[in-house]
Parts: sequence; C-alpha cells; structure tokens
Amino acid sequence: MALALELCDLTRHFDISQGLWKEKRQFTAVNGVSLRIQAGEVLGLVGESGCGKSTLSKMILGLLQPSEGNVLIHGKEIDLSKRMALARMIQPVFQDPYSSLNPRKRIKDIIRLPLLLHKIGTKSDQKRQVVDIARKVGLPDRLLEMFPGQLSGGQRQRVAIARALILHPRILICDEPTSALDVSVQAQILNLLMQLKQEFGLTYLFISHNLAVVEYLSDRVAVMNQGCIVEQGTREQIFEHPQHPYTQTLLASILTPDPDLSLPDLESFAWSKAG
Repeated sequence: MALALELCDLTRHFDISQGLWKEKRQFTAVNGVSLRIQAGEVLGLVGESGCGKSTLSKMILGLLQPSEGNVLIHGKEIDLSKRMALARMIQPVFQDPYSSLNPRKRIKDIIRLPLLLHKIGTKSDQKRQVVDIARKVGLPDRLLEMFPGQLSGGQRQRVAIARALILHPRILICDEPTSALDVSVQAQILNLLMQLKQEFGLTYLFISHNLAVVEYLSDRVAVMNQGCIVEQGTREQIFEHPQHPYTQTLLASILTPDPDLSLPDLESFAWSKAG
C-alpha cells in the first residue's frame, strides 16, 4: 500500500515571554513526532487538550513552519512556498464550522471559492461542480442561496466539508470536526465522512479527544501526550491492549454509567511524568 503522509521527527518550539526584563523561555509544543499514514487509511490522533494535536495539524497543512523535521506527502517533502499545489493535495476540516465560513457570502460562493482561486473551469463548470459536491455531502440545492448564519451547525459543517473536497484532495486533516455539534448530528457527520472516504478514496488524519469517535472511525490510533507520540498501533491494539501507562489512564477516564467506578486523575499523571 502506498504511503500518503509521513511525518519525520516533527518539532515545533515557541518563545514565551516571561516579562519585560526577563529572557524569553522556549516551549516545545510538538517534540520529535514521527507518523506514517497509508493511502486510504484513517489514523486517529488522541490526547487531552493542550498536548500539541492542533499544532501538529497546522504544521502538516503548512500553516506553521516546523522548527525541526519535515512533512512528506506521497513521498515528497512539502514546499511551503507552493501553497496552491499543497492545497490541491491536502485540506482541513476544522472544529467550528461557523468561524471558518465567511458570514457575508452565500453558501454557493463559499464552496466555489477554491475553484476561483485555482482558476479551475468556466463559470458554468464551477456552478455544476458546486451543485454536485453539495449534493454529495447532503446539502439541498435551496441552501446554496443562503448565508452561514441561516444554517444549522451540522449543515455548516457539511459546507466546510464540501469546500474542502471541491479541489479533490487525497488527504483530509479533520481537527475535532464534530466536537461543536450535537450528539445526534455528530453521528450524521461521522457517517458522511466514512461514506465520502469510500467514494473519493480519501486518507484521513482524524484528531480528537473523543475516544469513542476515534474507535469508531480509525484503522490505527496514535496517542499523544505533552507533545510526543507515546504509543501507536491498530485500533484493537490501542483500545483492547494498551501498553503505555498514559494510554491506559486515558482509556480508563472514559465516562461510565457505573457510579461506583472512580475516574483517574489525568492531571496528576501528567505532573508525575513531568517530575
């Protein structure tokens, strides 16, 4: 199976100000992350908030320059100076669909914008492609004339997915794409993502702190803690036979209907490892 995405010792440092007269302190958000994702695979990336998941996704998308390491797509290192070419290969689906959509533009214009920027097709071709991709993600034609504020959260996320797919990329970076939605709508969006994966032959990096969602979607799972990948394996290996203490603690923290079971303290675990 061909390799779609490879991260090689990816690291990102940030300089943190400590006050007017003090030197800046260096904070490492991502520390030597290496991952390989096969074409057509779903890799779930899990970890608690603040562990570096979103920083990692921004480096993959070319929105942040790595301090060290590199990103390879289909065996070739990404060139951040060629943004247009990169956008055709890999696209994001963000957590909050409303904040990523222009509230002053109609839905049809939001979905069409990538085609305009890349100068793909005539106006009539673009209109046809917009209608086609909107239908594939479950958006009725009548919604194309509306504005984002007139749509529900689930409908807005469908718009974001349609916009991401209009250029026919092979890889999607899904950064908490359902966490801002109601539970019933989450299921619809997850099923849609799986359907689109089969139809378009997509590869997903699915970033989430929702372990149930990751278990449902993923072929393989990587566990991230304090900027590092502490464990990775197949879905069955991670969820049924976790090896790393952090993974075990993370899985044990899943809410259970049994009131007699106490939850482990993830924060205490993190501090004990840091010490």
